[in-house]
Amino acid sequence: MRKRVKWIGMLVIVTLLMIGGIVYGLIPYSPIPDPQPKSSRMTSQQKQNKVKDKEMPSSPSMHLSQERVNHVLKKYEDRTPTYWGEKVPGVRLRLPTKERVMALTFDACGGAKGSQVDEGLLRYLASEKIPATLFINSRWIDANPKRFRQLAKNPLFEIANHGTEHRPLSVNGRSIYGIKGTKSLKDALDEIVTNQRKIASITGKMPRYFRSGTAYYDDVTVAAAKELGIEVVNFNILGDAGATYNRLQVKEALFHARPGSIVIGHMNHPEGETAEGIRDAVPLLRKKGYRFVKIEDIEKHSEKVH
Repeated sequence: MRKRVKWIGMLVIVTLLMIGGIVYGLIPYSPIPDPQPKSSRMTSQQKQNKVKDKEMPSSPSMHLSQERVNHVLKKYEDRTPTYWGEKVPGVRLRLPTKERVMALTFDACGGAKGSQVDEGLLRYLASEKIPATLFINSRWIDANPKRFRQLAKNPLFEIANHGTEHRPLSVNGRSIYGIKGTKSLKDALDEIVTNQRKIASITGKMPRYFRSGTAYYDDVTVAAAKELGIEVVNFNILGDAGATYNRLQVKEALFHARPGSIVIGHMNHPEGETAEGIRDAVPLLRKKGYRFVKIEDIEKHSEKVH
């Protein structure tokens, strides 16, 4: 027992002498080596980049590589659709809000009979500072490149995707209104992606929203679009029935709006009366307490609701 006490006492003395030597510089101090090799340490620039990556929101522009498109194709190409129409599960029909807001959306379909510009409508929206979401087809862009750039630069308007060839989205070639749908999932993704990339190359911003020609889909194509980070948006108010409504019909259609309504109209038929009907309806809707928003305001309203 005495020997153990003696050894412990000697150990304490040696330890105290070593500590004193380090403090007074008599014994060099060697810190414990960093187990992380220098080559794997994160530089200050890498740390900044990591923070930026965390802060940067997910968007289609970050993920629409061909590799991602191929991944989605492989994931969904063997699925069989169970729905077909305008109100397929996954398609947004209204804004998630109880406030008196509504979204005016206008399609520009392109093609031989659909590549004109309703300047009267666009001038009215601009003069009244009415935000709108413009669903633009690739063929309309080709026919109106200068006007498209002007619209894309105007913060009042949001540019959305209305497809490449203005076709219904189907994985098995279904048609509607005499317009043939895409014949496969690959064709459907091409209908979306080709115009997505065209719009992004011109505006520097990938559209967040898509509406097909005829606004018809099957549920497989809608799910595939969502996987690409693109939301399919339709409507719950038929505003001008393909620019066939007269002035009074357009006005009455908008009067059916409810909080969160999404209205579909057309901005490519100046011979129609869409502009006149909108002009008649807007002041009355404002008197009822309605204000107008773009589809991109969905998230803001969603936060207010939830």
